[in-house]
Amino acid sequence: MNLKNFDTFFADLHDGQIKPYKWQRDLATPEECGNRLIRIPTGFGKTLGVFTSWAWHRVDQQDDAWPRRLVWCLPMRTLVEQTTREICKSLDKIGLLWNGKDSHDGKVGVHTLMGGTAQDRYYLYPEADSVLIGTQDMLLSRSLNRGYASPRARWPVEFGLLNQDALWVMDEVQLMDVGLATSIQLQAFRRSDQQEKKMRLPCFTWWMSATLQPDWFTKSPDAKDLVGDLHKNTFQIAPKDRDGHLWTDVSKQLTVQRFTKIKELANDVSKYHVDAGHGRDGPTLVVLNTVARATEMYYALRSNHALKESGTDIRLIHSRFRPADRKSWLEFLSRDMKGKNRVIVSTQVIEAGVDISVPLLISDLAPWPSLVQRLGRCARRGGCGRVVIADFGYTDDKKSAPYTINDLDSALEACDLLNDVSPLHLEQLEDEHTSLLPRLYRYEPSNLLLRNELDELFDTAADLSGADIDISRFIRSGDERDVHVFWADAHTPDIKPNHNEICNVPFLKAQDWLCKPNQNYLKPGVQAYVWSWLDRGWYPATRKNIYPGQTILVDSEVGGYDDETGWNPESKNPVKLVQTDIVKNSTNRDCWKPREDHYELSTRITKTFVTEDHADAAEEDDAGSISDWQTIAVHCLEVSKEIGNIASLLKMSHTESNVLRMAGRWHDIGKSHEAFQNSLKASDRPKRNDIAKGPDRAWPCSTNSLYYVSRTDHRRGFRHELAGAMALFSILRRHSPDHDALLGPWGEWLDTLATDGYGELDQNVDAPTIPEQEVIALNAMDFDLLAYLVCSHHGKVRMTWHASPLDYRTDNPRPSIRGIREGDKLPSLYIPTTNDTFCLVPGMPLTLSPSEMGLHPHTGRSWTERVLNLVSQKGPFTLAWLEAIIRAADRRASSKAVADKLLVEGMGQNTDTGGT
Repeated sequence: MNLKNFDTFFADLHDGQIKPYKWQRDLATPEECGNRLIRIPTGFGKTLGVFTSWAWHRVDQQDDAWPRRLVWCLPMRTLVEQTTREICKSLDKIGLLWNGKDSHDGKVGVHTLMGGTAQDRYYLYPEADSVLIGTQDMLLSRSLNRGYASPRARWPVEFGLLNQDALWVMDEVQLMDVGLATSIQLQAFRRSDQQEKKMRLPCFTWWMSATLQPDWFTKSPDAKDLVGDLHKNTFQIAPKDRDGHLWTDVSKQLTVQRFTKIKELANDVSKYHVDAGHGRDGPTLVVLNTVARATEMYYALRSNHALKESGTDIRLIHSRFRPADRKSWLEFLSRDMKGKNRVIVSTQVIEAGVDISVPLLISDLAPWPSLVQRLGRCARRGGCGRVVIADFGYTDDKKSAPYTINDLDSALEACDLLNDVSPLHLEQLEDEHTSLLPRLYRYEPSNLLLRNELDELFDTAADLSGADIDISRFIRSGDERDVHVFWADAHTPDIKPNHNEICNVPFLKAQDWLCKPNQNYLKPGVQAYVWSWLDRGWYPATRKNIYPGQTILVDSEVGGYDDETGWNPESKNPVKLVQTDIVKNSTNRDCWKPREDHYELSTRITKTFVTEDHADAAEEDDAGSISDWQTIAVHCLEVSKEIGNIASLLKMSHTESNVLRMAGRWHDIGKSHEAFQNSLKASDRPKRNDIAKGPDRAWPCSTNSLYYVSRTDHRRGFRHELAGAMALFSILRRHSPDHDALLGPWGEWLDTLATDGYGELDQNVDAPTIPEQEVIALNAMDFDLLAYLVCSHHGKVRMTWHASPLDYRTDNPRPSIRGIREGDKLPSLYIPTTNDTFCLVPGMPLTLSPSEMGLHPHTGRSWTERVLNLVSQKGPFTLAWLEAIIRAADRRASSKAVADKLLVEGMGQNTDTGGT
């Protein structure tokens, strides 16, 4: 590596004159990215060092061996905004920050994953360099295919993108609890898939903390090989390099003091603050171990006579505030705070990444890794500081929660060995008292993610009750597992939270706040709702459906939030709503309503969310099909082109790229089904049965009016992508019934089982068309992949073909799966070819037989067996990544205005539209 060029790049990113520390240069020196451990004291530029190393190799040097996505995982939400600001500022200085609107080429997108409708659409650009920043809740849940505060249909896309072509940075791992173990397991599984040549692009993890311990990585046999790699790739500051003002020009005098009550400690905080000159050299920082203790301290200081008289500004910060209310923290957590008469009361949110330097720190006794982080906020930029550790002498774990007595006693033992807690003295303590380290850095994760559990999570279908596998045990433990609460005045279907409105609340406490004691139902007068994927609306919450990761809408009149103290279950005052652009920007949209023997135009009021926020949030939603009139063939052609562009930039193999582009050409053929075509009604509707998209006015005002084959045949929950996958089986059945993808090695045996119940083959079929020939030419594995990509391209039908509850909401006794019945038929329609022309393909009968278990005499293996084989052969990460590519191409093609050749030239026009 050219060190001179790197130093220049580093300086350009960071204020022009800043030179990298030696450890930062060492981090950027290896040409291979790999997995790494980074153990650097607080205040020594971990964020800048890690980001610059990635940006240097990936962005400046354009090294494809380094992943495109830098995934920055933080333990707390309060750190997300700060990290985002730092990285955006650096990229903007060198003109590489993508603005979210213009071309992404050569630019780096910076995206926060915090839930709500305002989250950035990074998933539309799988080929672009980007930085994704979020908490362990948001990121680890997405890496486990169960994204918190993310619509269900988007889970596979984010799962694929976060587990392939990504460099994970696990920042401040000492605060991540079981999330650290999960990140280790995930990387071990990715490494295993890489060794088996299932990964298409590299995925690595860098773990970093001032207190990181290699022993934390030895808890699982899955990570044995990974530990060996990490031993060779550990970055820390050697004793001989501990020089400079942050090592030698800093002193932090330590005092341990015994207290019995918070009010007693508050009185001493007041005295310390007054003695320190009322913030002459900076504010006083008080750190408590729980939100309840911090809030109690806040009120005690507010009522303190001495602080009142001196006009001391008392501020409270913790994790139970809405982002909109946290924006004011920027001012009182800024770097230059000398002369500010202020006391900041905080919880653990201050421990990591918050760039604040105070002369006086008072802290609850806490486990040693947490204490070290808190100590890093005192005299952070050198000079002298004072630290007071408050020991309340707890004797049982219930009173000391969320920490154990053993961990507190070990930390107290370390404190007794120190008079100064500057970085140099902390490092010397560990060098000289190695026998103390196992007790100081105890780590026993409560749950360990196993490979079979990860593979089970590939299936995103809910069970008939709407329930999912609970992944919260792999993200956090105990009471720190959260739900996402927002307040509103109504609960209409188009209300969705903006991320600035969401407040994280412990799920057990949320249950007790909203529900009757020891009962499943809400308290009298409480209005709270959870989103129903099946019914596309908000339905009353119960204790049972208030679980980790759930989003809950609470009526503002219920209360539960205070601007000064954050979430407060005792507050009964109406909650002040956050004003967002989405709340303000409602719009009237044209639509139609059914009448006895006709339809009539009407309007509906909707919020201006991005299209996929609607489409991905409900099983029965086709918002992605709202656009100018466009045929299936032209749209499929545009999607195939987009896939080709993405595949080229990703340097995909010819075989996989070919199947992906073919999936693009076939993906929407199921929209020719009567159920879809009859949903589009307008006076200017083209008279044809292959319309893929139509404007607002062509769609019904209510989803209840979607998918009628006839007035008496309502296909609730119809999924056109399933019809498209079934049609592909029809092509093989018609032209190549002994194809390996159908009967395979069981052909002769299955022939003896064939019965007349499934119909005889038509002996008078025409020769296959060019698009059909391409399907027939695929081997069994590639055919299964093609069918899977067509079936899964909206994330709603993937691993299983089974009836949904909507299929049973009909008077028709004939069974259906996602609105499709045995014997349904797609009409003849145009399909694009590889040379951008269009070919008329004959009609295709649909069969439900692949939904059956075992071998079928006409369609062979069951659908689930085929997908399980794909997961086994390609790995879950790669299969979901391929899904993400076709989903991105589909969405991007849908957003572009293109002239429709078939509509302009009248090709395929007919009178059998069924939609007027």
